[in-house]
Amino acid sequence: MRIQIAMEGQQFHAVLDDSVASQNLLAQLPQTVEMTDHGGVEKTGPLRSPLSLDGQPAGADPDVGDLGYYAPGNDLVLYYGDQSYFPDIVILGRLEGDAAQRIAELAGRVTVTVEAR
Repeated sequence: MRIQIAMEGQQFHAVLDDSVASQNLLAQLPQTVEMTDHGGVEKTGPLRSPLSLDGQPAGADPDVGDLGYYAPGNDLVLYYGDQSYFPDIVILGRLEGDAAQRIAELAGRVTVTVEAR
């Protein structure tokens, strides 16, 4: 499952894993998300509806380039820096190519459009 992420005139792609949470995300697309930098390692923004946590571990240690979900905030997360293990994080998939580096260069608040591809 592949998605396209557009922000600030740039386009990125990600490949989703085959989880219930990822399928829930696909069912919500297309969607526009207002994202902000969080902790200097990620961009986060709330989705319209929560994603299922069925079959997910209690937390995750995301890598640079992961696409994630933070359940308590109902946030879609784009990891462009190194985040340590944190409860309630679900890894949804991976950004492709140099997307994480390019996202890191976009400071502050961004409007993100996410679509299925």
